Amino acid sequence: MISIYLIGHNFEYEIRELTRAFFFNEDIKFIDDIYESNGDMLIISKLNSSAKGLISITEIYKDNQLVYNERLDVDKIDIGKEDTYKKVKVGIISNLYNGLNKISPVEAPWGILTGVRPLKIVHDLLDKNYSYELIINILTDEYKLFPEKANLLYKIANKQRKYLYPLDDKRFSLYVAIPFCPTRCIYCSFPSCSIDRFGHMVDTYTDTLVYELDKIGSMMTDYNISTVYIGGGTPTAIPAKNLERIIQTIYRNFDKDKILEFTVEAGRPDTINLEMLNMLKDNHVDRISINPQTMNDSTLKLIGREHTSQDIVEVFHMARKIGFPVINMDLIIGLPSEGLREIRTTLSRIEELDPENLTIHTLAVKRGSKFKEVVDQYQLEDQRIIEQMIKETMNYANRMELEPYYLYRQKQMLGNFENVGYAKKEKECLYNIKMMEEKETIIAAGMGAISKIYYPKEDRIERVPNVKSLQEYIDRIDEMLARKRSFLS
Repeated sequence: MISIYLIGHNFEYEIRELTRAFFFNEDIKFIDDIYESNGDMLIISKLNSSAKGLISITEIYKDNQLVYNERLDVDKIDIGKEDTYKKVKVGIISNLYNGLNKISPVEAPWGILTGVRPLKIVHDLLDKNYSYELIINILTDEYKLFPEKANLLYKIANKQRKYLYPLDDKRFSLYVAIPFCPTRCIYCSFPSCSIDRFGHMVDTYTDTLVYELDKIGSMMTDYNISTVYIGGGTPTAIPAKNLERIIQTIYRNFDKDKILEFTVEAGRPDTINLEMLNMLKDNHVDRISINPQTMNDSTLKLIGREHTSQDIVEVFHMARKIGFPVINMDLIIGLPSEGLREIRTTLSRIEELDPENLTIHTLAVKRGSKFKEVVDQYQLEDQRIIEQMIKETMNYANRMELEPYYLYRQKQMLGNFENVGYAKKEKECLYNIKMMEEKETIIAAGMGAISKIYYPKEDRIERVPNVKSLQEYIDRIDEMLARKRSFLS
């Protein structure tokens, strides 16, 4: 048990997430009185005001012995902006990082950054015309990033700029959620509905989704569409005729000629056949995902997939023969019982297929997944092995002439690492960049889908979520449409 006592500030969320990065499986408890501490470790984080300014003080006790005690002058922090609140937050978290880094055997390559979108910091500094040297110094000195992570962010941010700027408050991307799946993988935390249990509701869901898209179309007459992304779940788990009806509804409501990219997550090979692929190609879908996660059959069975690695190969060749210009493949690092040998097996088979996009996820043990309940039953490789596995993916990506183009992080990621999307030159997924960097409005339809209305002048996002229950989505669709209409107006 780790007890944490805060004095003079309330950055509880940031303190918890950083502590969890160093002590992944430890229970963390915030206490109201120092005498409530009853664990193996006590962390005291203070913010004091003095004649010289604001001072962050961190004390760490292990087994009642003081092991770290440092003061940090908040006013000396340089994060590229004179924002007192953010400087105070960075100062407090940075001081804690120094202490945890000293006493924990675990490393935190992303420093004090615990948020999903670390690239936002770099884009903000580039907007101010900061030099490469200044940006790297801020990332490594103030945010405590390892140099290789700082340089990765800088490289990706510069690749993204041409797709994000100039900003336009009348431009949007469309996301459509299809929540059905053949089975639920043990690591999945997304709202999803198994076909076996909810298949009888597919037609009703399609009707409701078509209705929502029609109403959204009437709301967006003053906006220009840029990209479309149909995700899930597994969109190809529903009949081809239902998915085609949804795609045709999109074309009926939005200017087809302005859509720069249309992605459908074909996802699992056990939902893909010739009829489905021909339908997608005939409807001008130009980017699909065929997501193996791993090419090791024993792991596929373990995580709840009902297909083999050979099924993946056959479906990929089928899609390539039909002529899809961009195929993405997703992999997960750190799956149960997988190490360096297994990831090399997977990568060598992916190299033979040569996809245009490759997305590398590091396993995140999410609260909503089955895996969270049974994590102790599986062998998860330690941080050093995860790091070596990630380096293998980078080496193979380089051999395949794939460059990193987007990146994000999640809570509870193994080894405190990241998810990275790689692409061949000029084959980057535009939607992934726009969605992740939050510089464009995303209008979302379907169960559990979250719209994000962007206000460029304020650099602000308003989230407008749809409900996560299938029946509630169907019953409350007009309520959700009214909320979208309110924010858009």
